[in-house]
Amino acid sequence: MLKIFRATAILEGISYLLLFGFSMPLKYWADIPEPNKVVGYAHGVLFILFVVMAGIFCWEQKWSIKRFSILFIASLLPFGTFYADKKYLKNLG
Repeated sequence: MLKIFRATAILEGISYLLLFGFSMPLKYWADIPEPNKVVGYAHGVLFILFVVMAGIFCWEQKWSIKRFSILFIASLLPFGTFYADKKYLKNLG
């Protein structure tokens, strides 16, 4: 479960950066909306998967609501999931 959760965290972070650094500029500056749909859907699925897995993982590890909140907030910030992976997940396995 930890490996899948860590992979999801990394993929969610990459999709977030791709969304804001690549597909949204294409949509708004170059009037090319197609990549934004694909990257946006992928990011949405990965975001939901990350949050659900964070909840499950916090429940299994008996972590506090504070730690879940930190993981959730990390998913909202650019590079946040990379930080969460390094600070909270990397040393568990």
